[in-house]
Amino acid sequence: MRSIAPHIRYKRALFAAVCLAQTSAVAPHHLAFQVVDQRGLPLQGAVVEIARPAGDDRPVNFAPHYGMAQRNITFLPGTLLVPVGTTVAFPNLDTVRHSIYSFSKAGRFQIDLYGRDQTRTHQFTVPGSIALGCHIHDQMRGYIRVSTTPYAAISDLNGMADVASLPAGSYPVTVWHPQGRGPDGEWRGMLTVAEDRPNRITIATR
Repeated sequence: MRSIAPHIRYKRALFAAVCLAQTSAVAPHHLAFQVVDQRGLPLQGAVVEIARPAGDDRPVNFAPHYGMAQRNITFLPGTLLVPVGTTVAFPNLDTVRHSIYSFSKAGRFQIDLYGRDQTRTHQFTVPGSIALGCHIHDQMRGYIRVSTTPYAAISDLNGMADVASLPAGSYPVTVWHPQGRGPDGEWRGMLTVAEDRPNRITIATR
């Protein structure tokens, strides 16, 4: 068997070390949260927001486009997370007309009646929570959370919300839910969060 020259072995080892270092450098951080109510039941549609660390200038972006559709007399999705300053599209996918409005202090607005396959838009410039309704269909409820931090996510059916690109540490955390008992539906606290396990947050709901 041919022996490998020392200088070749050195170059291979150096190349492997550089590749390992680069892989480690770009490996994304990942924080998992589970939001539950006072009974320990998972909460779907909760928004978990982690405040920016000092000096962080990452842009806030959760999706390529932002839309709140109306289909089957329902807002879809039920909760939408958007960066502050976002213009949201409201496509009408129903066979009936809708008139969208909000009385929320973070974004009062009204969209007059419009019909099937038509779309209207509205820009949200103030952070906070927007409760949506329809003047024609009182049973319709939807929510838009306007955020200033890129480190935010909406919880799924199991109460799980995943926040990427942020390492473990201690951070101010806000959790919003439409049934939250706190002011404006918010729970706030300082949490020490880990990457190796879900970080459980309990909030009181109505």
